[in-house]
Formats: sequence, C-alpha cells, structure tokens
Amino acid sequence: MSLWDYANPRKFLAVTTPLLPWLAAASALLVGSSLIWGFFFTPEAERFGSTVKIIYLHVPAALMAINAWLMMLVASLIWLVRRHHVSALAAKAAAPVGVTMTLIALATGAIWGQPTWGTWWVWDPRLTSFLILFLFYLGYIALWEAIEDPDTAADLTSVLCMVGSVFAILSRYAVRFWNQGLHQGTSVPVATGGRTVADVYFIPLAIGMVGFGVLFVWLVLLRTGSEIRARRTRALLARARRMPPVPLATEREA
Repeated sequence: MSLWDYANPRKFLAVTTPLLPWLAAASALLVGSSLIWGFFFTPEAERFGSTVKIIYLHVPAALMAINAWLMMLVASLIWLVRRHHVSALAAKAAAPVGVTMTLIALATGAIWGQPTWGTWWVWDPRLTSFLILFLFYLGYIALWEAIEDPDTAADLTSVLCMVGSVFAILSRYAVRFWNQGLHQGTSVPVATGGRTVADVYFIPLAIGMVGFGVLFVWLVLLRTGSEIRARRTRALLARARRMPPVPLATEREA
C-alpha cells in the first residue's frame, strides 16, 4: 500500500481514529512528567534562579510553534502538487495548534525575560521573527475563514504558508544569522561533557519536547478528522437540498 493511499479520507480516519486515545494518553504522561519533574525536582540555576524552570514550557512550545508551520508547509506543498484534500485539511487543522504554541512561547518568554533581563520585550531578532510568525498564523486562519470555496482557500493559504516559512526559519536561526539580541545559543548551565544543557535540566526538557510533539500530532489528527467529518456533513446537506421533494402518499394516490 502506498503512502498516498492514506490521503483517502475514509482510510485516513480508519487508521488515525484508533490511535487518538493512545496519543492522548502518551502526551499527557510525557508532558505531565516533564512539568512535574522540571518544576519540582530540578535545582535552581546559578544565573537564572528559579526562573530557569520556565524552559519546560517555553522551549517545547517554541520548538513546536516552528515545527507546526513547517508541517503546514509540507502539507500545503502536497496539496498544490497532488491535490489531496486531506493534506489541505491537515494544514488547516495544524494552524490553531501552532498559533497557541506561538502564543505560549511569546508569553513565557516575556515572563522569563522580565526578571532575567529586566524587560518584558525588546526587538530582538528572534522575538521579532516570532511575533511576525504569530501574525502569519493569525492571517492564515483568517484567510481560511474568509474564503467560502475550500479549494480556493487551500490554494491561497498554501501560498501564504510558503511566504511565512521564511519567518519560521528565521525564528529558529535568528541568533546564528545576526548574533545579537538577548537570546543566546545557550541559556541554561553548560555541562562539562560537551552537551549544550546540563543533564539535570536536559532529561526532563527532552521528555517535554517529545511530549509536546506527541501532543501536536494528537491534536492535528483529531482536528483533521473533525474537518473531514464536517466537510462530509456539509456535502450531504448540500446534496439533500438539491434533491427533489418526495411526493406524499396521498398525492401519489390522487
């Protein structure tokens, strides 16, 4: 069976629906374990104090905000090339999840930045590119809602997604490109073994990043299934409105 076979809505639902409870349980376990471990069982950092613990929300959310847009880009390209409606619906389904992750990253970054750097916001390259990415998310969602024809909406949002991908990439590599601003390549204690983050912080952080990834997959599959069912319902209602009325028995007898 080809991978493209799963672009069939019926096969997509048949495969993904049984996975949803398992993905929900796995994401709850992983994210919950990461937050409990990180907030209650890791030490304060010498430089950042207890504020370092916000990384267990900030970093996974920021990572998924970028990855969500890149996933939308891949799904949009599949739509433009192959015209598979499931891919367009998956991109649409991912956008509200991505914008939520972006908002969490911006909010937790501001909360972290105020005690650490003495300010809630600066026009740091990464912060600025992340804010622009957030606006692209809002524009993407608004464009889907503004256009009635689903194929036209999918086409235009796919183009917007390609343009916004520039800022998704800049959000990830802004520090490397400009080497200025408040963000650094390393924001937590450095381990002597060459790893960027010390083990005491890295292990729960890694669990959280995996958990947020599983959470994202679960939400996108759940929302994509809902979009497929909603579109199917609208098609059935439209077909019912076009059908001629069935005559009553008394009319046939007359």
